[in-house]
This record gives sequence, structure tokens and C-alpha cells, in this order.
Amino acid sequence: MERPRTKPLTQRQSKGLIGHAAGAAAELCVAQDYERRGFPIARHRWRGQGGEIDLIARDGEGLVFVEVKKSRSFDQALDRLSKKQIGRLQTAAEEYIGTQPRGALTDVRFDVALVNSYGELRIIENAFVDC
Repeated sequence: MERPRTKPLTQRQSKGLIGHAAGAAAELCVAQDYERRGFPIARHRWRGQGGEIDLIARDGEGLVFVEVKKSRSFDQALDRLSKKQIGRLQTAAEEYIGTQPRGALTDVRFDVALVNSYGELRIIENAFVDC
């Protein structure tokens, strides 16, 4: 029985798959770092109507919403975060908070975790305070 031929991936598809895998690896690295520091991960890639949140960690009874950005350098990773995306993250977080027992009274913070091409991490806590 002959196997059906598959079309080779386009360069764009190939880059997309590599980027997705690199992003997933970065998220795993960041999740392990948070757990090592005593912040258990409640959800990975939680998706609501407002958008997706990469990681949601527990901080006692509070929550830490973590956006993970991977690029060659920390500066390039940070540049990939737009105001529009911040708005979507905040909207998604509000939706998630609505599912929690304390609702809007839940203590929250937004962190941005930057991962460079060497796998090094830089975490910006309370990253959206001025937004």
C-alpha cells in the first residue's frame, strides 16, 4: 500500500512551527522558575473570550498573570509586547478572575517574563502598573 505524499512545508510554515516550539519551551522554562520560587502554576495557556494568558501562577490566595516573550535579546522580546496585547491580557485576566471564589477582590499582578536566545530569564514584576 502506497503512502500518500505530503507536501513539504513552506518556509513560512517551517518558521511558524519552530517559533511555536521555541515559545512553548520558553513557557516551560518560565513555569519551572515560578514553581521553584514558590508560585505554583494554576494554568498554562488559558484561553478566554478576551485572549490567551501564557501562565497563571498562584501567590498565596492571589494570582500572577505571566506573559512570556522569547526573542534573541531581552530588548527584542520586550518590544514584541504591544499596548493592544496588554489590553487583551487584561481583558482575559478579568474574565479569569470572575471564575475565582473572591472574584474582583482577588489580589493580582501582571508579570512579563523575557527569555533570550541563550534561555536566560528576566522577569519584570508588576509590569503593567503604568498602563
